[in-house]
Amino acid sequence: MRGPGRFLNRRLEVWRPTTVPDGYGGQETTLVQQPGTVRAKVDQPSNADQLLAQQAGSEHDHTVYLLPSADVRRGDELRGVDRLGQAQVFRVLATVQPSTPIYSKAPCQLIQRGG
Repeated sequence: MRGPGRFLNRRLEVWRPTTVPDGYGGQETTLVQQPGTVRAKVDQPSNADQLLAQQAGSEHDHTVYLLPSADVRRGDELRGVDRLGQAQVFRVLATVQPSTPIYSKAPCQLIQRGG
């Protein structure tokens, strides 16, 4: 039996919020690209996932599947392009693993950039 890696058909950059000095004695948060990329599969959530998210007041509109070893955390942004070459940015709302860690599941929100 093959692992879930064969279904992870995209490479996404991980951008992590990092607090840095603002030069005036305070701090600001900026996103810093993490080394390398992570393999991922981006799905639309099922109708049940959408209903649960709406009931909970969540902004979950996509589910991203990753290898369990992927260093992706709540608050990270995952950036890449879809099959049509359109840039996409997903804000990670959480990361969870099933009881048998064969993959990680990250409910995300697609961030639409103004243009």
